[in-house]
Amino acid sequence: MAKDTIGIGIWGTGMIAEFHAQALAEIPNAKLVAAHNRTVEKGKAFAAKHRIAYAETPEALLSNPSIHAVCLCTPSGDHLGPALACAQAGKHVIVEKPLEVTLARCDEMIAACKKAAVQIGGILPRRFGAGAVALKAAIQTQRFGKITLASALIPWWRSQEYYDSAAWRGTQQFDGGGALMNQGIHTIDLLLWLLGPATRVSATMGLMAHKNIEVEDVAAGWIEFTNGARATIAGSTACWSKDGFPAEIRIHGTTGSAILRDDQLTAFEFASSLPSDSGNILSSENLRGAGANDPKAIGHAWHKANLSEIIDALIAGREPAINGAEGRKAVELILALYQSAHNKGAPVPIKG
Repeated sequence: MAKDTIGIGIWGTGMIAEFHAQALAEIPNAKLVAAHNRTVEKGKAFAAKHRIAYAETPEALLSNPSIHAVCLCTPSGDHLGPALACAQAGKHVIVEKPLEVTLARCDEMIAACKKAAVQIGGILPRRFGAGAVALKAAIQTQRFGKITLASALIPWWRSQEYYDSAAWRGTQQFDGGGALMNQGIHTIDLLLWLLGPATRVSATMGLMAHKNIEVEDVAAGWIEFTNGARATIAGSTACWSKDGFPAEIRIHGTTGSAILRDDQLTAFEFASSLPSDSGNILSSENLRGAGANDPKAIGHAWHKANLSEIIDALIAGREPAINGAEGRKAVELILALYQSAHNKGAPVPIKG
């Protein structure tokens, strides 16, 4: 293996691991080496499909000298144990969202990696889309003036069969939450990245369209930010549509407004316009929501961009842009929304 190539292992070979494998195959300085799954048949099938080795045990995966970093594609509430094992083995950790499902578990993971001098890279790929990057740049250059109002909307659908497809789905222990923690976290993270930090939140939530699960399928609330902006937030897996509606972020200020639907800027308007502004605006006609009705319908381009940045950081010996602290932020905000909902909407402060 070339000196500037990062060898990658995958721990957990479910649906999301496919996107990691497809993305890694297109990154020149990354090489997928091996994978492990506790279900041998699934693990071997994944390894055969991607022409890599199958590690029958975690120890076999972590003792492979060609592996420098491991993508954790296990259920959300089963990230901590594998992360600790990776850190102890001296392997960098790449964690699929969310980082973990409690702040204590996030903090234990971060501390273990720091002690072992290995990096954490978080997978929150919507930050890397061209539309999101253009929106972030406009905010950083103060083109919106004073940002006053924002919103995040995730009107998605998951069938009952989706929750019934695996025993861990919809459980508090392994999903850590529902429409916000599992599906909405990408958009919530993006809103925080654009406008954060937040100071306090309030929310209400419920279970309206599914059965035999422990988590919410609808939630709504508000967020206040340190910059004075207010935002509404609504997420659901109980919003049926034929093709799926895109997740949407709106940003409004005293000198500009923008609408981001998935990664397409469908409005990008400023009191002082630039010639390049029109080039950022794309038609939303026939835009289908990425992952809105089908979690497999997302493509791997965003993962590729996210993983490419992590690989570059590991080669350069620096922290990835989405490190442990960055990955923790959305978890903290979502848990605060849950706390508020459990307390009848009482506002909850964000410590940060």
